[in-house]
Amino acid sequence: MNAPAPALRARNLYKRFEVKETRQSLCALDDVSLQAQTGALTALVGPDGAGKTTLMRLAAGLMRPSQGELEVLGINVGNSPQAVQDRISYMPQRFGLYDDLSVQENLDLYADLHGVPKSERGQRYARLMEMTDLGRFTRRLAGKLSGGMKQKLGLACTLVRSPDMLLLDEPTVGVDPLSRRELWEILEQLVQQEQLAILVSTSYMDEAARCAHVVMLHEGRVLIQGGPDSIQQQADGLCFVATPLPGQPARLLQARLLDDPNTLDAVPRGGQVRFIRTADCLRQGDPGLASLLAGAPCSPAPPSLEDGFMVVLRAGQQRTAPIAHSAAPPSSSEAGSTAQTIIDVKQLVRKFGDFTAVDNTTFSVRRGEIFGLLGPNGAGKTTTFRMLCGLLAASSGTLRVAGYDLRTAGAQARMKIGYVSQKFALYGNLSVNENLAFFGGAYGMRGTRLRDRIHTALEQFQLSSHGQTPAGQLPGGFKQRLAMAVGLLHEPEILFLDEPTSGADPLARREFWRRITSLAEQDTTIIVTTHFMEEAEYCDRVVIQDAGRILAMGTPREVRAQAGGKQDEPMNMEQAFIGIVEGARRARRDAGGADPADSPGGQALAAGNTAPNGSPP
Repeated sequence: MNAPAPALRARNLYKRFEVKETRQSLCALDDVSLQAQTGALTALVGPDGAGKTTLMRLAAGLMRPSQGELEVLGINVGNSPQAVQDRISYMPQRFGLYDDLSVQENLDLYADLHGVPKSERGQRYARLMEMTDLGRFTRRLAGKLSGGMKQKLGLACTLVRSPDMLLLDEPTVGVDPLSRRELWEILEQLVQQEQLAILVSTSYMDEAARCAHVVMLHEGRVLIQGGPDSIQQQADGLCFVATPLPGQPARLLQARLLDDPNTLDAVPRGGQVRFIRTADCLRQGDPGLASLLAGAPCSPAPPSLEDGFMVVLRAGQQRTAPIAHSAAPPSSSEAGSTAQTIIDVKQLVRKFGDFTAVDNTTFSVRRGEIFGLLGPNGAGKTTTFRMLCGLLAASSGTLRVAGYDLRTAGAQARMKIGYVSQKFALYGNLSVNENLAFFGGAYGMRGTRLRDRIHTALEQFQLSSHGQTPAGQLPGGFKQRLAMAVGLLHEPEILFLDEPTSGADPLARREFWRRITSLAEQDTTIIVTTHFMEEAEYCDRVVIQDAGRILAMGTPREVRAQAGGKQDEPMNMEQAFIGIVEGARRARRDAGGADPADSPGGQALAAGNTAPNGSPP
């Protein structure tokens, strides 16, 4: 029996864009060839700007290729885009839900747009509501759903007409681990039960590992493609796990390893540091490794897909110069244990009408500490975060930041903090230099000090060659650098980071956290929210919230222990997070309380209380 034809086939595909400002051509896709099979998941992975979204938009018939062949469901997309669009569904990164319509009204709208007969809708809606577990919320406005629920509604609207192929562009960006797991269970169900062809782009290597075929793009070209096992073999024999000595934060060992030119990758995970060494140095016996480990026990580890990704990506790539740092182990048993308290929160409450988004929260943060706020979408962490940085007033309780009471001296406190939001929010039509000058002036800097700080920021974040480039035209990674430069321009004591690496690939996340580690060593206090649970390993302490209440607080090791992790059975932070949140929700249901998933969520209700990156007081 002949194998079924691929759902998508690209041969020698090119896509070029003309850049008006420079009158030059940008090659977004360069001789790309790949296939996506029917009844299978195919993943697109690669750094920011690799060409993943461009390929998605070409496959959806929204753009024409400059050269080459592209067939979807046996149809030439360039010649017949409408014929393709009649048979596929495409969910872009920012799916167009209508916040002032209910869940049911959004479904009806998309059914109308796709011409789904009314006679077929009842059965189809019931299946979608069961699949996404949104049946309880059909009357709720989409704008009052949590982030994970919005993604599931977006997927339901995308599937309302039963397509033959599904295109998903970063469907889990900004989604917590619980919702992410639920979304992938839905996708696997669609493949198994309906033999749907799914092409998905993702920044999560654990998601790509669940796919039958993985295509790695970089600068518009295919670096490697194949099954996850074949790609991870690229790192075979190169991977190790080191356990930091007692009192040594994993991030400092990671920093020393990452700064060494013979290390291809290093990342904290489960209280250990997973790292990859070059084949050349291993063939020579790796004489420099012992001094980097400084006595930390080390053993070989089997490769993962992310390891293979990093090896392939690093091959032939010029390493950036390491950041100057002092990554020696701290002398105390707990880093920062005797440091001054710089944020003090007592019995903090925030209500939106009858809904309590943050309920009687108490904690403190020490100077120079990296402190993580974790929780599912709608748990109250974003509301807490916005109160901490003065963007949202508390309903009750006390909150002191950098020695100032935010109720009576909010303006003075905000001069001591920097802020980097999840979404790029600087002025896109101003150049890099103009953005720095504007925000520096807003923070009261003038003359020589402002010029010196701009010069330092450009050098520190490697933006000097982009000084005249409009911020809106920067690649995603450079936009993040500029946002960080603006947030740190006035040398704040505290830096607030709201989902700073959302949508970033593993390489960009390593570079970002290396900078954060360096800042913390210089006594800058870092407050971060993130849905990448591996990033919680960089924190000195974390808080896990749900339904507005603190479920767990402590060092990553203490949180893993609370979740049931054992010394001889390492548990990562994602497993600990899911275990703690699900355990608390079960206990709440058993006690007769409401499920947090049934509440609108503080995050959704607090929408609109945002400010641009580095926003002045």
